[in-house]
Amino acid sequence: MESSQHTLKESISLSGIGLHSGYKVKLNIKPARANNGIRFKLIGRKQSMPALVDRVIDTSLATTIADKDMVFSTTEHILGALSGLGIDNATIELDAPEVPIMDGSAEEFVRLLQSANRKTQQSKRLFLKIIKEITYEEGDKKIRILPHNGLRLSCRIDFAHGLIQNQSYSIDISPKSFSTEIASARTFGFLDQVKQLQANGYALGGSLNNAVVVDENGVMNEEGLRFKDEFVRHKVLDLLGDLSLLGYPLLGHVIAERSGHSQHFGLMKELAAHPECWQIVELNKTNENGGMLERIVSSTKNAGIRLRPFWNRPVSSAATCPAAA
Repeated sequence: MESSQHTLKESISLSGIGLHSGYKVKLNIKPARANNGIRFKLIGRKQSMPALVDRVIDTSLATTIADKDMVFSTTEHILGALSGLGIDNATIELDAPEVPIMDGSAEEFVRLLQSANRKTQQSKRLFLKIIKEITYEEGDKKIRILPHNGLRLSCRIDFAHGLIQNQSYSIDISPKSFSTEIASARTFGFLDQVKQLQANGYALGGSLNNAVVVDENGVMNEEGLRFKDEFVRHKVLDLLGDLSLLGYPLLGHVIAERSGHSQHFGLMKELAAHPECWQIVELNKTNENGGMLERIVSSTKNAGIRLRPFWNRPVSSAATCPAAA
């Protein structure tokens, strides 16, 4: 675990297609000062919006955040890339209201972010440390967090399709493990559901170039799967990206069973409502072997602002396409 905050040494840019809108999108990621966090803004405008959980307005097909007249959808992959690589402060600029889907994974984001290199900043990172188990359940979907010295993500999915069925995957998140084991796992969906979405005006930019599509015979993509369990690995990517909206790196073991964006949001609401289950802590290196001393930050204005127990926005969580992620 790294005790100092990080940003980028230089800006990066890319272009791609919005998965649901079909719009061509330009995206810039720029360095930011310490304690800035991750923020979104429209190219050419001064106002920016923090990527925080109380800005979430929709979790039906992807995670959409909004503030005043700004709306940004399909945020989870770029946020997962920044979180997975340990980048605390950056500004994401877009010329459209949807983050480009690229190849359906976070691989291209990771490649460009690594090319820009990280810059260590003087300010210490503040972590949200789980000290008591907390659980959110919604029907047969369940997600919980246990105390853990680091960030461990465990996901289980269960689909009736013979190719997927029951898959489980666990990983301790670090820049290296994220880059090699999670970043390239692509979003996926079933052919009949994709057709239904497109008929209703969604997934207009979707293709075999940016998603794994499954029909009754198996994977339709000519190149096949990147991992035999690529489906559940992508769920880990989504989970990591959504949890970054807490505004702090998380210390805990998250166990997600058949969950999606709606349940991730539900868990974060539970966290905000139960401050007795977590602490805000600072880590300081104690020796040259990497040992860490933990200091509890018992009361900070920043903590109160970033993690609020009440929500003033209606959030749509109707899962139109359960497999799409």
